[in-house]
Amino acid sequence: MTAHRILIAEDDTHIREGIVVLLQSEGYDTLAARDGEEALGLYETRRPDLVVLDIMMPKKSGFDVCKAIRAKDQKTPVIMLTAKGEEIDKVLGLELGADDYITKPFGIREFAARVAAVLRRNALGGRTSSCATQETFEIGTACIDPQRYEVRTAKTTDALSDKEMKLLLHFHQHRGEVLTREALLNAVWGINYFGNTRTLDQHVAQLRKKLGTSGALIHTLHGIGYRLA
Repeated sequence: MTAHRILIAEDDTHIREGIVVLLQSEGYDTLAARDGEEALGLYETRRPDLVVLDIMMPKKSGFDVCKAIRAKDQKTPVIMLTAKGEEIDKVLGLELGADDYITKPFGIREFAARVAAVLRRNALGGRTSSCATQETFEIGTACIDPQRYEVRTAKTTDALSDKEMKLLLHFHQHRGEVLTREALLNAVWGINYFGNTRTLDQHVAQLRKKLGTSGALIHTLHGIGYRLA
């Protein structure tokens, strides 16, 4: 199978080179651009399978590049890189046709999981989930089946306990929201639960293992709780 070719447009040398090394270690072919004009040139001549665009770049912004790509190509997936807290940028990027955004700073496992998820959705014709039925839902590239209490990845199928299933459903229903440990305990264990938060942390750790690379999408907010990206 031919490796996916990914174009990375990022003016910060350290970030750009770090992404290139990560993606190559995952088996992808890479193209790298230092500014928006170079990114458009590489897109036109090399036709990548996925484009990763930093928003703030010299010569042409990530918005400009995304808009130019979408003017002639509605299929090639685009991921935008945005600085922490730039909510307006995220919304504008999605309105211009970006398929996803990743907030900097990001972890390498999260980045790899998001890239794999976008490529997988694109291969399935743009469907929002790689799962087979409406009752299932997706976290990254993992498929969650609430009827069977299973999580399926490319490599494994694992059974889920009742509490693990309830946790995943709650994360899915509140994707992107900061969920305190107290809120999660109340939602899954009930308001009368008087145990410590270590139980919750152990369940989350186990879920990350079962989700494989997509487990990196469950972020720990130290001293607060968790968030599903």
